[in-house]
Amino acid sequence: MMNIGMSMQRQTQYLESTEDIEMTQCLTFRLANEEYGVDIMAVQEIRSWEPVTVIPNTPDFIKGVINLRGIVVPIIDLRKRFGFEKIEYGSSTVVIVVKVQHEGKERTIGMVVDAVSEVYNITQDMVREAPELGSAIDIKYLKGLATIDEKMIILLDIDLLVSSEQLSVQDQNDYDYI
Repeated sequence: MMNIGMSMQRQTQYLESTEDIEMTQCLTFRLANEEYGVDIMAVQEIRSWEPVTVIPNTPDFIKGVINLRGIVVPIIDLRKRFGFEKIEYGSSTVVIVVKVQHEGKERTIGMVVDAVSEVYNITQDMVREAPELGSAIDIKYLKGLATIDEKMIILLDIDLLVSSEQLSVQDQNDYDYI
């Protein structure tokens, strides 16, 4: 009986000591030979690449839109968004559908990436601030850099990366149906 009590006490102490450690699960993906990560809580689903409906007069990184169970979802090409070299989409090319927040509004966005990698548990002590790289790269879209298993993962702030001003496709709630 005493051992069970001691075990529960140790368990409680462990849980109390880890309460302050903030852990996030990140879905990682490949883009131009680098690995990027987004908070898995923002990920709605992962889909294989499929053709989109092109919308005229949108930024070049917006590929178009898809109909996802009645919701019009803008699809952005992260390679174009970051200014990387264009490649042909292959069998590993996927669309990561995420929920983003901007100015109090939730939007559903699809991001075309080269391939999905893994899901990692990342604690705050694993994340380092992105270094200032001058005007060549805009680091405002980065939450930081995490080192896991000897590799660097670039953590993205998708809420900043995909702002409403850059997406001219209306939210599903803005449509008037007849």
